Amino acid sequence: MGKRERRTFTEEFKQEAVRLTETSGRTIAQVAEDLGLGLTTLTRWKRQYREADLLAGPHEDTARELARLRKENELLRQECEILKRAATYFAKDGVRPGAPSVRATRPNDEVPPCRSGEKGIPRASPV
Repeated sequence: MGKRERRTFTEEFKQEAVRLTETSGRTIAQVAEDLGLGLTTLTRWKRQYREADLLAGPHEDTARELARLRKENELLRQECEILKRAATYFAKDGVRPGAPSVRATRPNDEVPPCRSGEKGIPRASPV
């Protein structure tokens, strides 16, 4: 058997082949067969162009997303700081927000009424 001659392809051909794999709706194997290429060759080209695209630097949409995420991050830091201050304030006073100011502490105390005009319900005495 004789030596097989190695084919060379232009960058434009490689880019077009990779574009076909992404936009044609066909599998890589189908595109490779249509173009007379090996499956591994086309897969390697696709991986190389994808890596080159990622390493090319930030794209317009990623730069916008990064700016949005930085703003959101700053807002969340401010909210966290406010919550820390509120927790410190309420921990010093010993008061919880929303806690009733008067509680029934002894067994015979009445529980405050739920509706206006309703008499409180006496607590049951321990047996």
